[in-house]
This record gives sequence, C-alpha cells and structure tokens, in this order.
Amino acid sequence: MADNKINMPSGFGGLMRYQEEYASKFNLKPTHVVIFIILIIGLRIALPFLI
Repeated sequence: MADNKINMPSGFGGLMRYQEEYASKFNLKPTHVVIFIILIIGLRIALPFLI
C-alpha cells in the first residue's frame, strides 16, 4: 500500500509583517471615537425635545 500523505506548503504560521507605521490622513485616537459616538447618541436622544 502506497503512502498517501499530502504535504501542504509551509506558510508564515499566521505571522506576517506589514509596514509598522501606517500614514493616514485621519489620525483618530480611540478616545476621540468614543466621544464622537457619545455625542451622536446624545444628539439622537435630544432631537425629539428640540423639534
């Protein structure tokens, strides 16, 4: 009986190196995003009272 092993090509093991510093036009900190979301929710809640 022949040995029917399938050999898969070796990869990077899920580890890939991307460019360390990504330069973006919009640099947002997580705190800014949270504050922005809270402001949107507050505006959405206050909207029926303002109209």
